Amino acid sequence: MADYYEVLGVSRQASSAEIRKAYALLARKKHPDRFADPAEKEKAQEFFQEATAAFNTLSNDRARREYDEELAKPKVAVPDEIARTAYARGLQKFEAKEYHEAIGLFRSAVEYVPGEARYHAALGRVLAKNPHWVREAIACLEKAIELQPRSGGFQAELALLFGGQGLKIRARKAAEAALALSPADPEVQRIAAELAPPEGPESPKLDGGLKGLLRRRT
Repeated sequence: MADYYEVLGVSRQASSAEIRKAYALLARKKHPDRFADPAEKEKAQEFFQEATAAFNTLSNDRARREYDEELAKPKVAVPDEIARTAYARGLQKFEAKEYHEAIGLFRSAVEYVPGEARYHAALGRVLAKNPHWVREAIACLEKAIELQPRSGGFQAELALLFGGQGLKIRARKAAEAALALSPADPEVQRIAAELAPPEGPESPKLDGGLKGLLRRRT
């Protein structure tokens, strides 16, 4: 059971006005429409859905009383709940640039529910902030793709990581996969164009590979 007070960043004694103010602030700062990057937008959508559920519950007197009563009951946390809570807190720490704390929370989410692709992707995303941890970040994103192979966003993130490590062939292969899965996504198109080999006498023909995919989508 998610702690809605923690999601909104208010105390359990917060007034209705404080709850409305906290939700309005989150809506301005973290609404999904503010993000162009597919991965960031997906992350914002997940958080905003939970924040909206928190607001709807805590802004209604009866619903809040029932929620408080349920929250006060002693419970044995199940793995899914522990993972969800750790993931939600990890997202908050990531947004606050508290990366070490975020890593610990995402590791916990992965440990409790290893079959959830977004937990692996989130861990990879924050590990990539440190150049010493990029290899592990790549492994995390590869695991996310293994679990959710139809995600163009995960493939695009992996392509950027490969590119940053100078692994051009692997980067282009991941970019091709991302473009094939999400051909209309402008961020995927941008990443693919960035990683495409330069044109010239020695460059591959445009009817194949990454350049061919880009040409067919323009």
